[in-house]
This record gives sequence, structure tokens and C-alpha cells, in this order.
Amino acid sequence: MRVGVLTGGGDCPGLNAVIRAVVRKGIKDYGYEFVGFRDGWRGPLEGDTMPLDRAAVSGILPRGGTILGSSRTNLMKIDGGVERVKQNMNEQGIDALVAIGGEDTLGVATQLTEQGVNVVGVPKTIDNDLNATDYTFGFDTAVGIATDAIDRLHTTAESHHRALVVEVMGRHAGWIALHSGMAAGANVILIPERPFDIGEVVEHVESRFRTNYAPILVVAEGAHPEEGQMELSAGEKDAFGHVRLGGIGQRLSEEIESRTGKEARSVVLGHVQRGGTPSAFDRVLATRLGVNAIEAVHDQEYGKMVALQGTDIKRVDLSAATDKLKTVPAERFEEAEVFFG
Repeated sequence: MRVGVLTGGGDCPGLNAVIRAVVRKGIKDYGYEFVGFRDGWRGPLEGDTMPLDRAAVSGILPRGGTILGSSRTNLMKIDGGVERVKQNMNEQGIDALVAIGGEDTLGVATQLTEQGVNVVGVPKTIDNDLNATDYTFGFDTAVGIATDAIDRLHTTAESHHRALVVEVMGRHAGWIALHSGMAAGANVILIPERPFDIGEVVEHVESRFRTNYAPILVVAEGAHPEEGQMELSAGEKDAFGHVRLGGIGQRLSEEIESRTGKEARSVVLGHVQRGGTPSAFDRVLATRLGVNAIEAVHDQEYGKMVALQGTDIKRVDLSAATDKLKTVPAERFEEAEVFFG
């Protein structure tokens, strides 16, 4: 059997660990041959490949990013895209495809499965917002990076008696903000699932200043105020229709400074969160997902995604992973609210 592998969407710590596990397991136990598609769905769309053998995956376990490259190509918006993918796979003798990605990548995988392409999915996103899996690899690394940054910012905030607003990733789900904010002792955490009242935020900030401590606010990039409270500008859209976010941290710091008369600064962690070497947890999780993905291919359980449920790796329908996002429930946010102010 000849198996194709691709990585799509944003880069993420642990992608190379999955690739390595898929290839090593497939060669050793099943004698499969592997082909890597370059740059997400662009690879099978254009037939752009690279060989994936033991030598190609040697030493990549601790490396961040992806040796296959990535993109946000949406082949479903390209005329004849599905037919081109099928043709390129047939011409190269590829029997099945392992697609490693998030909501958009696996959404395309789901549609390809419905049109007869043999696909197994592996969940990837630092946002941890894919449904049907308890955690996605990359999330633990991103939270660790954000937590370390917030720890460091506490000292400069205290030294200069200023409020610091730390903007982290999280378009629709505030998991990174919630976990890093709780871990680093943030005084306010703002997430997309809970529109915030700017008046309450300012009161928390002033309360912190009254106790002679400098406040730290952690805000997810997709967080937004209650309607009519603050004006936010929208950015351009990508191939999957997502608006480019960023700017809530700066806008919030300006509002806090204006209302309190205290100095406020914003820090945007941005792509630092998803760069660099994966944590030990993410290396192990990614490896287990890769091993189980190629086992699903061997069992011809196509249209499935391998998922972490409890401490076990299970197989779930691809559609179950993408039919809705896994967002922060109210009770989890209420746990963090205890420490606001």
C-alpha cells in the first residue's frame, strides 16, 4: 500500500512527531510506502510530493513546524479541485491519505471522504477547539509558552506600576487564555465565549491598583466586548472565510489607560505560541495519534479521526470532529472568575 501524508492550516508543535510515527509504524509493521504532500491541500491538488522514508523522518521528533510545509489552501473553493486530487492520487498510486490538521483541514477531509477518497484524520490545533477529542497536540506547548511569558510580564508590570494586557491566540475558543491565565495568576481573563463588560474589567484593574499591585489581563484574540461598548475593526478574510484577528489587546489597553489614568501596555504573543519545540506531553500525544492513525488506515477505517478520550486513543467520525467547535463551558470560566481583581 502507498499512503500520502499532509499537514494543513497553521503550523503547530508536534506535527513532525505525528509524521514520524505514521511513517515508522507503517514501514515497520505493514511494509507500506509513504509519500508526503507539500503545503497542505495544495500538495494533492497540484501533485507536489516528497518521499517519506525512515531517513526523511529521522531526528524530527523534537522539531517544531512541519517538514511537509503547510498552507490554508481550500480546494473546495477551486473548480475541479476534488477531481484533480483524485487524479493525482491515482496517477501516483496512492491508496489512502492521512490528513493532519484542524477544523478547516479536517473539514475538507470530511468532504473528500464523502466523495470516495480514503482519508484518516489526525486532530491538530493549538487552540484545542476540535470536538470529539479531549486535547489536541500543540495546545500544551502553547499554554506553556504563554504561561512563561505572563510570568515574566508580572515583574515588569510591578516594576513600572502599569497594567499589562497579554493577547494570546484563540479565535472562537478561549482555552489558551483560560489555561495560561489561571496558571500564571492573571487578574482578568477574557475569552470569545463570554462578551465582556468594559466597566467590570476597569473595576478589576482599579481594584488591583488599590492593593498596590499591577494588574495582568490575558485576552484571547477573539474576545469582544458587549454590544455597543467598544469599536473593533475587522481584518481581511482567508480562503476559509476567517477574518484575520489581532488588535483587541491594544484596543483594550488604550481603553483602560483612558478610563483609569494609569499606564497600560499591550503585548501580543502571536506566532511565538505555536513555534519551537513541542513539550513532552505533545510529543507523546502526537506520537500516539500517529501510530493509531496508520492502524486505522491498515484496518481501512476511512472517514475516521483518531482522538484522545480520557487516556485512550479512540476512532471517531471525521464529521463529529468538525460539526461544531469545542468551546470553553461556563463552569470552567467561573472557576477562573474567582481570582479576578
